[in-house]
Amino acid sequence: MQAFLKGTSTQGTRPLKEKGAGTSGEKKQKSVPWVEKYRPKCMEEVAFQEEVVAVLKKTIEGADLPNLLFYGPPGTGKTSTILAAARELYGPELYRQRVLELNASDERGIQVVREKVKRFAQLTVAGHRTDGKPCPPFKIIILDEADSMTNAAQAALRRTMEKESRTTRFCLICNYVSRIIEPLTSRCSKFRFKPLANQVQEERLLEICYKENLKYSKEGIAALVKVSEGDLRKAITFLQSAARLNTDNEITESAVIEIAGVVPPKMIDNLLKICYKGTFEKLEIAVRNMVDEGYAATQIINQLHEAIIEEELNDKQKSAITEKMAVGG
Repeated sequence: MQAFLKGTSTQGTRPLKEKGAGTSGEKKQKSVPWVEKYRPKCMEEVAFQEEVVAVLKKTIEGADLPNLLFYGPPGTGKTSTILAAARELYGPELYRQRVLELNASDERGIQVVREKVKRFAQLTVAGHRTDGKPCPPFKIIILDEADSMTNAAQAALRRTMEKESRTTRFCLICNYVSRIIEPLTSRCSKFRFKPLANQVQEERLLEICYKENLKYSKEGIAALVKVSEGDLRKAITFLQSAARLNTDNEITESAVIEIAGVVPPKMIDNLLKICYKGTFEKLEIAVRNMVDEGYAATQIINQLHEAIIEEELNDKQKSAITEKMAVGG
């Protein structure tokens, strides 16, 4: 019996050692996704959102901050902007105490708004940082993906926003401003985040390529910009995936297309040519081939639509074709 117990005790201690060794190894590597690694640390690094940055800079210089509502497509820098502003306002030490961030993965029902948010909002704060720099006498509550909050939870925020305006500022972040109730939007300064311009995206991607010592082709970077559709987060994620896929080779257009899951442009062009001049049998074979390749029907329709808009057809022809596509879709 004792031998059995000894055996179990030694077996029980072994995994602990392995576990410890594993964690120290992980600490050494410390591999961070590039999206987080290259997230703007200060307001200067935020790309293409000049109006918002200008307003927040004035706040950092000493002006008062209104309640904010950031809206726009994903990957345009909404969360990064307010986090960078908060870091500059409070410094690294006070940041954790002064900023409460809740997103869609957190519980944000009416009960949480009434308890957690209200309790945090009611705390008063001093107007000085530990490093002696001036600091605003208010806290910031960031409600990310606010459009996924229930109407009841949004309604519960209204009074808290007004009552605690002396000690707290709210920043609501969403993709669809129409899903935020009217009483909340009227209490906030609204800022629309635009999809990033191609040139801005290209500059950022080239900067990352330089820092990560990546080999790339111009076509590869252009393909990244095109498939990401103004979403810099998506572009950086695809860039990292392409770099991991081709560790020795350069980042090419074909590698990007493969990772992004888009239909190769040649295939779309071929389908259009058959539509213009081919027979129904040829078209059926082309469509079958696409289905066998496993491309999503919505992806094919979207890319066909883009190709038709760019084609040298008159407006009447384009509208007739797109109407038929809409009926078919």
